[in-house]
Amino acid sequence: MDHEPDPICVEVAYATADEQIILSMQARSGITVAEAIRRSGIQQRFPEIDLARQKVGIFSRPAELTQRLRHKDRVEIYRPLLADPKEMRRRRAARTGAAGRASSARR
Repeated sequence: MDHEPDPICVEVAYATADEQIILSMQARSGITVAEAIRRSGIQQRFPEIDLARQKVGIFSRPAELTQRLRHKDRVEIYRPLLADPKEMRRRRAARTGAAGRASSARR
């Protein structure tokens, strides 16, 4: 007698600057991150998703596309950063430092 494992519930999430979507679905036990993304249909809605370049995670923790999902996992597809965070902090510090020096020179 073949016993099929109980299905699991998982979510696939993606956000753009304008919208966030979380798709819920039932899947077979043992489904991978990549399979869940493909089956969710999210790439048809957001064709810019490129899993060869974009990172993925499960509840904000980095994950591999081959990782198996558990019941109630949420797969997150992360957009690429538009700017290097270190460079942005450096620029902000330079602006703040220059403004601070200018205001102290006026005293």
